[in-house]
Amino acid sequence: MLWVLWPPGRLGDGVVGGGGYVAGMGKQGAAAHIVWDWNGTLFHDTDAVIGATNAAFAELGFEPITLEQYRELYCVPVPRFYERLMGRLPTDAEWLVMDETFHRYYAEHRLVCGLAEGVPGLLSDWGAAGHSQSILSMYGHEELVPLVRDFGIEAHFVRVDGRTGPSGGSKAEHMVRHLEALVGVDPARTVVIGDAADDALAARHVGARAVLYTGGSHGRASLEVVGVPVVDTLTEAVAEARRLAA
Repeated sequence: MLWVLWPPGRLGDGVVGGGGYVAGMGKQGAAAHIVWDWNGTLFHDTDAVIGATNAAFAELGFEPITLEQYRELYCVPVPRFYERLMGRLPTDAEWLVMDETFHRYYAEHRLVCGLAEGVPGLLSDWGAAGHSQSILSMYGHEELVPLVRDFGIEAHFVRVDGRTGPSGGSKAEHMVRHLEALVGVDPARTVVIGDAADDALAARHVGARAVLYTGGSHGRASLEVVGVPVVDTLTEAVAEARRLAA
């Protein structure tokens, strides 16, 4: 996977074939840094995700699931999540059908989704306090960057990274590359904020801290077993990040 850090002053440029995007220079030498997850964290797309999952299931004749079931069973790699729901791993052919259906449905229905409550103010306040922040997402990079731009929040981030390879993997190795590209950011003073256990595991992999948010893909019970702070709002998440990075 190729990760590209654009030179200073390239605000507005995209990435062709790369996995990194600098939207604003920010303060890369700040004392504290937040790595934000996108789907289910900054971007409140839960309804679209559940709908896309059920559309994928319908292709193979399986019954739809509820939000509660999703939050109880969701895990990565995603094929393992499907195994929990189906009682077996999907075949390669089934995975291709489900993955294509999921992304087609999601692309249509994410258009009515918005940012989680309070996001613009939280991003602004964190930056105004002299700290830096970035986004690392398993959502496709070419879809992620214009979406962040369209919400008018790109200038808050020193880097925006989305997935450039096949879907369904883990975040840990992506986190390594993401932090390596953030010159001056100390992993020990970095906090990952996300909605899935995988976010905390990725943080642990690089020596960072994590705060998990119950508004996305996991329920509280599933998150608390990870052993990191679990919160119900992003306002609480930022307060925890401030404490952990102190």
